[in-house]
Amino acid sequence: MSAQTITLAPSSAAANPSKAAIAARTKLMLEGPILPTLLRLSAPNVLNLLAIAGMITFDGLFMGRLGADALAGVSLAFPFVMLIQHTAASGMGGGVSSAIARALGAGKRDVANALVLHTLVLALALAALFSTILLLAAPTLFRWIGGHGAMLTAAMNYANVAFSAAVSICMLNLLGSAVRGTGNMALPAAVIVVSVLGHILISPLLIFGWGPFPALGPAGAGWGPIASFGAGSLVLLAYLLSRRSLVTLTFRGATLRWPLFADILKVGVPGLINVMITNLSVVLLTGIAGHLGKETAIGYALGARLEYVLIPLAFGFGTSIVAMVGTNWGARQYRRAREIAWTGAGTIAATCAAIGVFFAIFPTLWLGLFSDADDIIGLGTSYLQVVGPIYSLYGLGMGLYFATRASATLCGPWRPTPCAS
Repeated sequence: MSAQTITLAPSSAAANPSKAAIAARTKLMLEGPILPTLLRLSAPNVLNLLAIAGMITFDGLFMGRLGADALAGVSLAFPFVMLIQHTAASGMGGGVSSAIARALGAGKRDVANALVLHTLVLALALAALFSTILLLAAPTLFRWIGGHGAMLTAAMNYANVAFSAAVSICMLNLLGSAVRGTGNMALPAAVIVVSVLGHILISPLLIFGWGPFPALGPAGAGWGPIASFGAGSLVLLAYLLSRRSLVTLTFRGATLRWPLFADILKVGVPGLINVMITNLSVVLLTGIAGHLGKETAIGYALGARLEYVLIPLAFGFGTSIVAMVGTNWGARQYRRAREIAWTGAGTIAATCAAIGVFFAIFPTLWLGLFSDADDIIGLGTSYLQVVGPIYSLYGLGMGLYFATRASATLCGPWRPTPCAS
């Protein structure tokens, strides 16, 4: 690692009209009305939310058509795939958005540019780490949480492909986070929507087979992210290499510096730990349910799948909170940053509460998408009726979590100075 300073000359707004438009976006985050600005920035992420929710729903629907063993087997591996997704999107990705937003808010365009290269390196390292550990540990993990026979075979067929897709998942989400740090929510949302739609179109062709495509069963669901998310990553990479982006990826004369990695990791690592706790709790409960029988495991997994819809919902608003709070924190507008934090957290809490209460009252509208077995639906209904009404607290915690990460204090967005002081 070199301690050499990276200096990159930004082009002027006059020479590039898109820079003036982006500067106006930064001004909006610093001066615009809080709730309308938050909703405006979050609007593109609604499509992102719908796309991720669609992927979660359709993958389960396709597996359900293959039978109980395939659905139960994929349910064993699915939390680990979501672990990769959430780590890249809201875990380490939040650290990327926070660091870039704070640099831009402080007027340090050269630092923001340098952070993009460090983001690319982190995406590659994170993907290699996930693929290596999960591919080696999968057989032992799946047996420990109740996988056996045809269920274990389905889990391994899916996992061997899906875990290899970590590089596509990490690159798509971390590069998207770099763009979101500038306040541009539309482009990453559009790229992710198209990538997920590609996954939904490709997966059934490979799962069930059609024309020249052989029927791969559960493994077919794992090939979707490799192709579609990989293509989306290339689109974001091309954008960050172009002059249209406020922050620019450059390799000429650039060196890797530990302080810039640290600026991302001081927010990203605690976020990574939070994501791991959330997803591993689902793994643990899946294992407990699995030892109570296949039907119990499926009933719990289908109920918990709704929580994986809430996470991208919180992420949709949370990325806007990170950009707004981070930009205002970098500009030392601490009071406004605090107001944004509580406004955003309240918005997420209200939305999660509405979803939780709705499906607690009408659970079959969700569970019936995946199974028509009475015992499975009964178990899933019991789960949703207990946890659904408290989703508001989950949403409130997620909102404050994103705000805290934006300020890079991890002690609370209400403090006017960093925690260390």
